[in-house]
Amino acid sequence: MQIRSIACIFLAVLAVSCNWFTGKRPEPVEEEVVEVAEVPNPLGFNPDTLVTRSGVVRSGENFTTLFTGLGLSSQDTYTLVQRCDTVFDVRLLVAGKAWDAYYPDSTFTVPHYVVYHNSQVKSTVFRCTDSLQVYAVYKPVEIVEKAADVTITTSLWNDMIAADASPAVILELADVYAWTVDFFGLRAGDRFRVLYKERMCEGESVGVDRIEYAEFLRDNAVLPAVYFDQGDGGNRYWNEKGESMQKAFLKAPLKFTRISSGFSYHRVHPVHGTVRPHTGVDYAAPTGTPVMSIGDGTVLSVGWGGGGGNTVKIRHNSIYTTAYLHLSKYAKGLKAGQRVRQGEVIGYVGATGTATGPHLDFRVWKNGSPINPLKLESPPSEPVKPENQPVIDSLVPYRKAQLNAFLTDKPL
Repeated sequence: MQIRSIACIFLAVLAVSCNWFTGKRPEPVEEEVVEVAEVPNPLGFNPDTLVTRSGVVRSGENFTTLFTGLGLSSQDTYTLVQRCDTVFDVRLLVAGKAWDAYYPDSTFTVPHYVVYHNSQVKSTVFRCTDSLQVYAVYKPVEIVEKAADVTITTSLWNDMIAADASPAVILELADVYAWTVDFFGLRAGDRFRVLYKERMCEGESVGVDRIEYAEFLRDNAVLPAVYFDQGDGGNRYWNEKGESMQKAFLKAPLKFTRISSGFSYHRVHPVHGTVRPHTGVDYAAPTGTPVMSIGDGTVLSVGWGGGGGNTVKIRHNSIYTTAYLHLSKYAKGLKAGQRVRQGEVIGYVGATGTATGPHLDFRVWKNGSPINPLKLESPPSEPVKPENQPVIDSLVPYRKAQLNAFLTDKPL
């Protein structure tokens, strides 16, 4: 039946093709119903023929205890571990994740299959009989374009949920505006308008694909950001002038004569003589040398830091924070909560606190953890390529119109 059907279809296509070449109108072809084989279950087996036992990974449970507890022998469990290869890392079994075991009958002796649900989209299937096998299966994901208009009243998180938008958009917005908006300093009345693509699986959100266009509004000022990939592996978000939404850091916060001490977790302290972590870089410089903020940010604190002496701490965005220690004095009028610009003087080199001589102890934290300032990755901040500026000029108003159409439920 299938061979005859395929042959008929081939001849019909050939006839149509020939008529197109000769310029003749193709004759109508009588359709024949072709038998299609049943699509296999997405899991790779038919669960309806088996008895299911379900549960979740318990705290402290590992791969071996889970599978032997389900009825698999120690040898077969070991074989499955060997065959996981790059499909599944048995060390990453997560407590609370769901699993389903499929048995031939209700005696629940040895399972034929065990399915571990890694996420809403991905599951790992373990075939436990015959030829032991491990493979991953994925549910279909749909990309849906959405829009949100959120005005801050309590918090961005609560207000985003109240606006029926995915909270995951907040994380994406934080990345886009990390260098221009202080997300810890949002206030009532601040507003975000955003056009984004969301990944949906079986009607549930599984994350934001990307933000296409966004606007941050405060005090009648609008800061737009549009997605455009130049294909060079660099910046992908730009303002309406084609300027990068990312900003670069200064290479150093002052003009210095030398680096007197580097970043180390095992440095012998020059005063105490004991081995202590030194999660910063010491720049030797004369007392009174101006010290600058390496980037735009908000002053977190200005004051005495114990062994660090006079200290200024600055949060640059949701990722990076810096500190400037042993200052002889602060910039006039500097106070916590104040916004500073890149290159703005915030203090002067000194030897306050525990110090053997004038120097600046400069420190950087990334996501709350100290990093070596000399290895700080400063993002490129070049504007869009000149040949791509016309694209930005047309893309910004187009995306803005799209956003307005979504929010007003009107066609573009």
